[in-house]
Amino acid sequence: MKKHGNPTPEESQGESGQAFRYLTNDFLASVVVFLVALPLCIGIAVAVGVNPARALITGIIGGLVVGSIAGSPLQVSGPAASLFVIVAEIIITNRDKYLAEAGDVAASEESAMAYAMAALGCAVVLAGIMQLIAGKMKLGRWFRAVSPAVIKGLLSGIGALILISQFHVMLDHTAMWGDKPARGGLQYLATIPTAIMKCFTEGDSNHHLAAIIGVVTIGTIVAWSNFAPKKINFIPGALVGIVAATLVAIFAGFDVIQLSVPDNMFSEVSFPNVSWLGLITESSIWVSALVIAIVGSAATLLTASAVDDMSRDIGVKTDFDQELLSQGVGNTLCGLVGALPMTGVIVRSSANVHAGARTRMSTIIHGAWLLLFVCFLPHLLTYIPKSALGALLVYTGLKLLNPAQFKGLWKVGKSEAAIYLTTLVLIVSVDLLFGVIVGVALSAAKLLHRFSHLEVDLIADEEKHRYELKLRGAATFLRLPILADYLDELPGDAELHVCLEKVDYIDHACFELLMNWAESHVEEGGSLVMDWDRLHGAFLSEANESGEAADGVAASVPSLATSESSSKSEA
Repeated sequence: MKKHGNPTPEESQGESGQAFRYLTNDFLASVVVFLVALPLCIGIAVAVGVNPARALITGIIGGLVVGSIAGSPLQVSGPAASLFVIVAEIIITNRDKYLAEAGDVAASEESAMAYAMAALGCAVVLAGIMQLIAGKMKLGRWFRAVSPAVIKGLLSGIGALILISQFHVMLDHTAMWGDKPARGGLQYLATIPTAIMKCFTEGDSNHHLAAIIGVVTIGTIVAWSNFAPKKINFIPGALVGIVAATLVAIFAGFDVIQLSVPDNMFSEVSFPNVSWLGLITESSIWVSALVIAIVGSAATLLTASAVDDMSRDIGVKTDFDQELLSQGVGNTLCGLVGALPMTGVIVRSSANVHAGARTRMSTIIHGAWLLLFVCFLPHLLTYIPKSALGALLVYTGLKLLNPAQFKGLWKVGKSEAAIYLTTLVLIVSVDLLFGVIVGVALSAAKLLHRFSHLEVDLIADEEKHRYELKLRGAATFLRLPILADYLDELPGDAELHVCLEKVDYIDHACFELLMNWAESHVEEGGSLVMDWDRLHGAFLSEANESGEAADGVAASVPSLATSESSSKSEA
């Protein structure tokens, strides 16, 4: 089995050889990934309120730079919906802060936005450095240890926020809360009825036309996903939906809001300036950076795991620490040029694998396609209705929300479903960081309860001097006094049967307690019936997986190796 480490020179040469061998596969896959990435990059830029160029530059860096050094060769990195909420909050918060401090006279929308983008750039650079440090410290595997209920709650919460915020964009509606733009999930949710009503009332606005464009976009994506002919179903539904909506808007003459892009897309590039000196000392920037690093890393490594599963037949494996390093490099560069932060993206990555990609060249070439588009065809973006991109993200948010997974978690355990639901609700109602912290805390509390909870039930038949001790849960040092009290209550000549079927784990302290008590109890004339093999399994000893340790326990207390335990061992 291939180890998850850095490739040797021989392996690197082999990878280069494979790149040429599978160049046709990777070239065709890169076209598909480019067609998937283009509308998603633009949609995410619109969602966070920045020029599409900033998202496309992130996609270019994700392809050309991160794709070249990634630990997951088939994973595609770029601006992601999973970071939409964080990025939008950073921009809005710092924009409002600048306007409040500057005053109405001196302040301008342009300078406030420049300050907000500087704050975002600073946070993204710090997040990239954090990821670099985490990769160097070999922390990649620990990001995968977060409870699935929290991760699914996080993604569902982000999906819900994307859905309810972009619903307004789909209708060309500006959500207002009082006399200010709406902020936060609850305010966006509360203003949806107003947005819908405006589609049916007469006035100067064309919300109903934007709604038609949105319906066409989502309807086309769904229809294409389910009914596209096999020969052309490699064309992504997102692209087909955007093209169909754009054509409808053009030929029907709909007066809806369209994208606005600069003649030179690279004019949006911004580098660190003097304002960074003040920003880097602010605690809010460091908190934002930490959230970007944690959420981005978790999303990236979860995607890498999914890519490994999808590409198992071709033997591609992820080096998770190297993947963290590559994301750190990518985000540092994105922050330095004023682009949006990146993560590994499941939609683009799965499209890459399903399109037949075999090496990292497909990811790199897709970055080159994005670069060529930005250089030579940016004016095509001006034909796209903004409502179509909003509809694309509404569809993406619904897919992320995925209500069906609650049912799956409920089957696994009600506590898992409760953690998922709590994380989701708090992300929508409070904020993302608070929801994740509470979710992780609940998972830790559940784990602590599981490994500290032990139910002990003693059933006595005093006439026959026969006792049955039933244990359920985890026998750890935290519950050792309770277990010891039950054992000490037994008479010296008792015949004790210990039931271990429902014991999950026994730590060393409780294991030694049972061993020592068994020896002294036999010396006093009592007897003990216990499945020592099961006890050894619950103890999770590293001594010997073949069962020699269990045999050693039985051998050390030969009078306890009854016919019952022997038969169980044979079974």
